[in-house]
Amino acid sequence: MKRLGIAFIAVATLSICGLAARANPLDPPTAAVEALFTPERDLADVKFSVDHMIDASVSIEAGIAEIDRMAADVKAMLPENASSSETLIALRRYLYEPGEWNGGSAFSYDQTDPLGINPTNRRLSNYLKTRRGNCITMPMLMLFIGKRLGLNMTLAQAPLHVFIKYTDDDGKIWNLEATSGGGFTRDVWYRQKLPMSDEAVTNGVYLQSLSHDEAVALIASSLVEHKLGEGDFEGAVAISNVLLRHYPKFAYLLAKLGNAYGGLLQRELAGKYTRMEDIPPNLKIKADEWYRLNGEAFTKAEELGWRPEDGQIQ
Repeated sequence: MKRLGIAFIAVATLSICGLAARANPLDPPTAAVEALFTPERDLADVKFSVDHMIDASVSIEAGIAEIDRMAADVKAMLPENASSSETLIALRRYLYEPGEWNGGSAFSYDQTDPLGINPTNRRLSNYLKTRRGNCITMPMLMLFIGKRLGLNMTLAQAPLHVFIKYTDDDGKIWNLEATSGGGFTRDVWYRQKLPMSDEAVTNGVYLQSLSHDEAVALIASSLVEHKLGEGDFEGAVAISNVLLRHYPKFAYLLAKLGNAYGGLLQRELAGKYTRMEDIPPNLKIKADEWYRLNGEAFTKAEELGWRPEDGQIQ
């Protein structure tokens, strides 16, 4: 949903900062999201915690134990004092080549849902079970295991895509494409396959290594998708604002925030009033504010270089 073209006659008087100031203390769900940003919290713990917030059947403890076990399996394949290059080769083999180390069942790209549009397919526990993943779960699993092996890895984004930035023992940075065997991929390839504006690249929206907090926000953005899917637009707004405080340049999420405000407008107004004067005064004030914030969110995303063709699903 792009910014809305509906004009409301009420004058907005509240700013985003003013609204945020009244959200104190944080309500429990929002506080749980803020807690994800504990400094240097294990990203695998963050991922399984987010998945558990969406689906209570997901076991955080079992998920982390599985990642630990897989890391131990890869470590057992390594020679003593293995270099990062040797470790990376072993990790690729463990994940993407069938053998006794993975029961003859390698992890592979799910061509039926490559973007992880099906919410179930975004859960790491589902990827571990089916061994068929997407551009969300595949780089995350590779990164979670790699970091346990001492590899210098971070997440990075392209439009509708997540990949890994890996720094080798010599300090050289490489892109790793987890959906293609964890192979090396150049920035120019991403720019050709997933077109993005020069402004977005310059502003660090795409192709940049994410900090710990930015990676947490990226992982937790599925909570916003979940809230939008449920029609809980207030929840989507609240969670988006928490994530954006930690990752202000998260253009994709700014577009989702705009969607959430648009959803509020449609839910409260669409098909209910034939004339502007029929809208109750208190609702007019709210609607005008939602309309303003809808446009503001998309404007911020576009100023960072995001474009509608970049997409709004991930």
